[in-house]
Amino acid sequence: MSTKILAVDTATENCSVALMVGDEVISRCEYAPREHTTKILPMVDEVLAEGGVTLKQLDALAFGRGPGSFTGVRIGIGIAQGLAFGADLPMVGVSTLAAMAQGTYRTHQAERVLTAIDARMGELYWGQYARQANGDWLVQGNELVIAPADLLANFESQKGTWLTAGTGWAEYAEPLAQLDVETEQGTILYPDSQDMVVLANFAFARGEAVEAEHASPVYLRDKVTWKKLPGRE
Repeated sequence: MSTKILAVDTATENCSVALMVGDEVISRCEYAPREHTTKILPMVDEVLAEGGVTLKQLDALAFGRGPGSFTGVRIGIGIAQGLAFGADLPMVGVSTLAAMAQGTYRTHQAERVLTAIDARMGELYWGQYARQANGDWLVQGNELVIAPADLLANFESQKGTWLTAGTGWAEYAEPLAQLDVETEQGTILYPDSQDMVVLANFAFARGEAVEAEHASPVYLRDKVTWKKLPGRE
């Protein structure tokens, strides 16, 4: 029986949905900052209708777990949990950084990818990925939220050529150009659910799906330091 997984993602400026039925993937993706809440559910309806399946016929519901925009990540997991609760589906969280690595393979056949998303506040979300023989991805070290200067100070020299993915490469072009690694510029700037659903299929096969109430986001940045307003404590 073919595995059926629906993936939704609103963690960045992209808004996307994808349905995997066996080897077929049906997807919708749109660059839509601040419009996620109005666009995501119609996209869900469209891919389900095109695939000829209902929510209750799915095996799992995947979601972009972050890192990304705090608001975007919360919107995505909230919508995904609502759908999963209603259809009694398990959930699978997928890294937005890993999804961009998969997207870079889909578009460039790259098997080594350096991902960097602009995290604001002078920092970036960073991940280094290598594609495995089975098509899944392995993160080298850990996903991080880090200042470019700190990344430079702690980055270990890498052999070979790595493709880049994400908005962080343009935002922090000067410091990232100093990394001791040979890079080629990729075209993937944001995660896309058509790549997330591929990774979710691996995770589902490994038994990593959880009940909807246990699904959780990954922010990486544990706390945010806000400048105090004058006269306030």
